Amino acid sequence: MPDVECLVVEAAADRVVWRLNRPEVRNAIDQELVDALHAACAEVEASPRVVLIVGEGGTFAAGADIAQLRDRRREDALRGINSSVFERIHRLPMPTIALIEGYALGGGAELAYACDFRIGTPSTKIGNPETGLGILAAAGAAWRLSALVGEPLAKEILLAGRVLSASEALAVRLLNDVVEPAELLAAGQELADRITAKAPLATRLTKAVFHAPPGAHPFVDDLAQAVLFETEEKQARMTAFLERRSR
Repeated sequence: MPDVECLVVEAAADRVVWRLNRPEVRNAIDQELVDALHAACAEVEASPRVVLIVGEGGTFAAGADIAQLRDRRREDALRGINSSVFERIHRLPMPTIALIEGYALGGGAELAYACDFRIGTPSTKIGNPETGLGILAAAGAAWRLSALVGEPLAKEILLAGRVLSASEALAVRLLNDVVEPAELLAAGQELADRITAKAPLATRLTKAVFHAPPGAHPFVDDLAQAVLFETEEKQARMTAFLERRSR
C-alpha cells in the first residue's frame, strides 16, 4: 500500500509500523486517517504481521478531530466511524502494539485500548474526556476499558474525567512498560521480536482463542489445537526441543 500522508506505513517481512502523521493537530483522528487505517488493516489481514502504532510529533493521538466531530449527526454515529476501524484493529490476526508518547485521549485512548499491548513514556497521559464535550466514549472505551483496568477505575476515567499518568497506567497494567522517548520504538521492536520468534500460526490462533466468546470454550480451544497438531512447524519445533534436552 502506498503511504498516505496522514498515515506513514513502514512494512517489513514480519511486522509493520504505522505512523500517525498529523502532528500539527496532535494526530487527531479524522475521516482521512480512519480511511487510511482501514486500508492498512486490509494489507495486514491479507499478509498477517505484527503491527506497531506510533504517533509523530511527541503525541500518540489527542483524540478525534473535534472540528469534524462537531458536525456529525445521528446517522454518522450509527455508521460507527471510529468504532468500526478500532474493532478491525482489535481483530487483526497478529498482535498489535501501541507506542504511546504524550497524550492518548478520547479516540486516541480508544485506539490504544484496541491494541494487544501498550508501551508508554514518562509523558504519557491516558483518558477519556468525552462527557465534557457532551458525548460518550463510543469507540470501545465504554466496554473495553473495564476489562483492562476494572470497573471502579474505568468509571473514574469515563464518568469523572480522570486522566492516568504513565506511572498510574503502568501500576494497573494498562501500560505494559514505560521507557524513555528515544527508546520507545526500540522497545516496541523488542516486543515484536519476542512475538515473531514464536510459531506464527500458533500466535494467531492463540489470539483468536483468547478473544473468542466464553460460550465457545473449550470447543474452540480444541479445534485450534487440532489445526496446530497437524502442522510441520509443531513437529519441527518439538523435535528440536527434544534434541536440545537430550544433549
